[in-house]
This record gives sequence, structure tokens and C-alpha cells, in this order.
Amino acid sequence: MIEKLRALAKERLDLQNQMRDPSVLANPKEIARIGRRIAELEPLEELLKEYDACTKAIAFVDETGDDAELKLLAEEEAQNARQKIPELEESMRQFLVPKDPDDDRSVILEVRAGTGGEEAALFAAELLRMYLRYAEEQHWRTELLSKADADTGGIKEAICRIDGMGAYGQLKFESGVHRVQRIPVTENKGRVHTSAASVAILPEAEAVDIHVKEEDLRIDVFRSSGPGGQSVNTTDSAVRITHIPTGVVVSCQDEKSQLKNKVKAMGILRSRLYAAEQERLAKERGDLRSGQIGKGDRSEKIRTYNFPQDRVTDHRLGENFSNLPGIMEGDMGDIIVALKKKEQEERLAALGA
Repeated sequence: MIEKLRALAKERLDLQNQMRDPSVLANPKEIARIGRRIAELEPLEELLKEYDACTKAIAFVDETGDDAELKLLAEEEAQNARQKIPELEESMRQFLVPKDPDDDRSVILEVRAGTGGEEAALFAAELLRMYLRYAEEQHWRTELLSKADADTGGIKEAICRIDGMGAYGQLKFESGVHRVQRIPVTENKGRVHTSAASVAILPEAEAVDIHVKEEDLRIDVFRSSGPGGQSVNTTDSAVRITHIPTGVVVSCQDEKSQLKNKVKAMGILRSRLYAAEQERLAKERGDLRSGQIGKGDRSEKIRTYNFPQDRVTDHRLGENFSNLPGIMEGDMGDIIVALKKKEQEERLAALGA
């Protein structure tokens, strides 16, 4: 294990040298990627220094010769070192967990109202706002790609792009069914109702990630519906793209320009196809990615938001979180940290590390 960790420490030095390469300096995204990896590996260097100091302290006992006083002091230091080494090894073991290659990507976020009618649509809108507020706290850029409003408030569905280094690594655990328990404003008898919304978090894919053949696409244009200002509802600017081999359908009508709607729809389509392919490969390999944490299954109930009891329950963790109003305002950090920790533990267990 230690040799593997030393190789990782060397990787950090190699990356620091890469930062002097003119071709890297000319690429802001590459600078950000390398800088992030250097920061991730930085604590490892200090841990290895401490580990080496402990092994030297243990070895020094045999070098004290016949000096009884020196030998006694050395034994004390060696005993402390022996106790510290398991803690250091546990801390360093985390660096051996394989990194999800998609973690640094931006995200396509999809939120859809589920069972529960008007209340489900309102809850879907609140979830969308929660993620947008969290993105704002992380200083990520957001762009609404598509939105269908519900008749009585809330949303039927919304698709949003969240652009930021590491966005997928932070948000990938959010895919699944989110359930809300509360008294709707329309409830006269004070009864708690249960509604649901589904969330999909897709790593944003670029054209180089997945090749989509033109002959595999059916592109339909139609007149936009709903509010949208001049010309949006009077021209065939809306676009619907069907990927014939998989049956995946994407529609976009938020822009006045048919071309802009097509570009947005193609971005969503590529991300859906990329996510499906990555999931297929993960299942073939038996990766954790197709396991419980982060598998992206929208049919799985992952979390319940109980408003009367001010409690959010994440069913994968089996853990409750309080301050529900704060969480709905984007204060999701504790939940995300707990999910990332569980993922790391499961990856370590799978490695037998």
C-alpha cells in the first residue's frame, strides 16, 4: 500500500511540472483540472512525512546501543509511533479509492413532478430552487434549458445545466425519487399528504464523448406553447429530437431561435446517451457506480422530506437531518458530505483495502 501511495505523491510532483507547460497554461479548463488534483493529493504528502518519521522512530530503538537512558527515550517515542501508524494508514488509504472520471464534469439536472398532482408540481419547483441555490453557493453557473409549468403553480418538469468544476461529483447522489410529507395549502382538515418528484443528475457530455450519427436522429419542429414573449408562440421554433436506436426523445422550446433550441436539445440528448452508456459499462464491470450509492436510478426512493417533523431522511444512509427549511434553501452540505463518505467506504470495502 505504501508504495502505491508514494506513486501518488510522485503524481503530484509530475502535475506541478505540467503546470509550467505552455500548452497547459493556455487551457483554463486543464489548469483547473490539474490544480484540483494537486490540491486533492497535497494532504498525502504530509501524511507520508509523518509515516516516515514514525518508522524512523521505531527503527531508532535498535540504533541506541548500550545507552540505557537514550534507549528508554527511544522506546517511548517508538511506542507513540506504533500507536500513530494505524491512524496514518487509515487516513492514507482513502487516497487509493479510484476517482470517478466524471466527477469533475458539469451537470445536466432534470427535475420532474411525480405522484401527488398540484403538490408534486410545487415540490418539484422547490427542489429545482434548492439545487439552484446550492449551485449559487458553490459559485457554479446555471442555465435553464427547458421548463414546463404546471397549470396551478409549480412545474411539471425542468432541465437545467449546472456548469462548474466538480459539479457532478457533488450532485450525482441526488438522482432518484424524492418524497415530501406535509400539509398542502389546499388541505382543509390538516391532513399530511405524501407527494413525490424525480431527479436525474447526468454528467454533461461533449461531442467528443459520444458520437451521434445524423441518420439516427429524427428532428421535428413545432410551434412553442405557453408564455414566452413575441414570436415564440407564432413560429416553428420548438425542436423535438428522437434518437431512433434508443427511443430517447428530447424537446426544447424555451428559445426564440430554432437553432438555439436544437443546440440545447442535442446537449441534453448527448448527456442522456452518455449516462446510459456509462451505466451499462459499470454494470458489466460490476462497479460500485451501478450499486446503491450514486447509481442514478430515478425509480429508487432516496429521500423523504417531512415538513411537520422538520426532518429529512436519506434512506441510503439510514440517517436523519434537521433544519429542513435551510436544506430547501440550498444548505445541503452535510447530506452531500455524508453520501460522499459512504461512497468512499463502499469503494474501499470493494477494494479490500
